[in-house]
Amino acid sequence: MNLFIVIDAQNDFIDGVLGTPEAQKAVPQICDTLESLGKGDMVIFTRDTHYDDYMETLEGQKLPVEHCIYNTFGWDINTDIFSAADFGTVGKIYDKPTFGSTVMQKGLYNMNKIMKIDSITFMGFCTDICVVSNALMTRAQFPDMPIFVKADCCAGTTPANHEAALKVMASCQIEIV
Repeated sequence: MNLFIVIDAQNDFIDGVLGTPEAQKAVPQICDTLESLGKGDMVIFTRDTHYDDYMETLEGQKLPVEHCIYNTFGWDINTDIFSAADFGTVGKIYDKPTFGSTVMQKGLYNMNKIMKIDSITFMGFCTDICVVSNALMTRAQFPDMPIFVKADCCAGTTPANHEAALKVMASCQIEIV
């Protein structure tokens, strides 16, 4: 089974308060990828999830822009992206309160015990924060797993930060495609 992980493809990161033109440009690329998945492939989504106390958290102090507040439009996964994933292939949605998801890592470990994962491909936002965090955590958990990042299906906080994150992941033997 090939696993595709879509990181934080939420409205706030695409055309909301933290949206970028690069993220908007990546949406059709993500949709095309999800629509072309083969039988037996699986998709997992993550959602950056914050609450009304966001500004009181360390992240809120360092990034004082309320975003992805639970149960708001900005928190929702972009409808084009979500509908591009065949509902039969969506394995799980992980809500995560921070950059990397330890809960998802436990889920991947258990999933691999039940049904062998052949490869993992990452897409989503922001390349330089949540995508890189989750990809590196996954590399640590699966040192021999083929792991890919689809560069045109990601966007960073800036184009330069996107490129820098891709270089970091490549140096950790994550293949950039």
